[in-house]
Amino acid sequence: MVLSPRLWRKRLVFWCGALLVGVVSSYFAVAVDGVNQIFNHWIVPHTLLPLLITPLVFALSAGITRRFFPAARGSGIPQAIAARVLRDDDSRRRLLGMRVAVAKMLLTLLGLLGGASIGREGPTVQIGAAIMLLCASFGGVSAQRGIVLAGAAAGVAAAFNTPLAGIIFAIEEMARAFEHRNSSVVLIAIVLSGAAAMSILGNYDYFGYTDTALSLDNNWQAVLAIGVAGGLMGGLFARLLIDGETWLRHSFGQLGHRRPVVFAAFCGLAVASIGIATDGLTFGSGYGMGHDLLHGGMAAAWWQMPAKLTATALSTISGIPGGIFSPSLSVGAALGGEMAQWFPHTAVQGAVILAMVAYFAGVTQAPITAFVIVLEITGKATDAVPLIATAVIAAGIGRMICPVSLYHSLAKFFTMQEG
Repeated sequence: MVLSPRLWRKRLVFWCGALLVGVVSSYFAVAVDGVNQIFNHWIVPHTLLPLLITPLVFALSAGITRRFFPAARGSGIPQAIAARVLRDDDSRRRLLGMRVAVAKMLLTLLGLLGGASIGREGPTVQIGAAIMLLCASFGGVSAQRGIVLAGAAAGVAAAFNTPLAGIIFAIEEMARAFEHRNSSVVLIAIVLSGAAAMSILGNYDYFGYTDTALSLDNNWQAVLAIGVAGGLMGGLFARLLIDGETWLRHSFGQLGHRRPVVFAAFCGLAVASIGIATDGLTFGSGYGMGHDLLHGGMAAAWWQMPAKLTATALSTISGIPGGIFSPSLSVGAALGGEMAQWFPHTAVQGAVILAMVAYFAGVTQAPITAFVIVLEITGKATDAVPLIATAVIAAGIGRMICPVSLYHSLAKFFTMQEG
């Protein structure tokens, strides 16, 4: 019945959960900014200090994660995908319990405090799904798979301030087959979490507004070339994350397999070395680099893209918690800034935007999510056709390099572990 107290209690608990996702996501973003500032102001200026701090943080984070919170490692999106596949409620809660969500948040902050090349957006997906799942249990909601989907989508929407991207992410990446009965649940969660986030952080464009105009007629050569290059590099990165850990651990022999904490420390040492060699540019999420490249505050150099890509891959392979969304956007921005010189008729900002879409689509093989996220985070409402074309090309090339979806491939690890 419409006026059933039980029905309205479920709805109220669900709405409160969606609002809570937005609030937690916002304060998580504030905490991430604070931790990045601490590292940049107190660690980076002392040239050799990262060689000590970064390996220690990597080892500490990997050790805590492996020993106490194995479900917190990596991005967080594979865990949410695996939780939707699993039918056992206890297994689902082990991946998306509040204990894991709190650990995910704190360990991501710890990794950034050590200069790891990780982002907060992927972890926010896992945290959002965990919050919604907890609220659903309080409200007596039984459709847990739909609730996980709604929480993950709300996490993306709140993390980027991109409600449309949250919807597309739920359809294209999380579900891969969207159930009609979940549509209203997802939409309400996105609206409420987005409203809560905007009430705290304001209505902002994640990377700031840019008014560069693009058209497919005048920029088709850039669209084609950047789409191919971004798809190629994105596919290689995805392949590296799927197969690279096994290969790298095998290269280290017994140390790589039997001493995962020491292995993480070596990854941290490599990340610190790359950061020092690049004057601190590759440390952290990469938001500053992406923002400056997009708005002309930094000149692109050939080494920025491979350096940031390598630092991100090592940070992820090490086994510490942290996402790849924001680092991937910065890698794409560096690629676009460098390729802009090849296309004099395409504005540098336009090339950067196209490459952000291309690399992200190549990594995730989710072209619609890629172009919608970049469309929303840059405030661009007129560049849909070039962005779509670039995303489709890049996703196709990425799929040729890495035939399996990155997140769904990584999700199998958690599914097998819980199954």
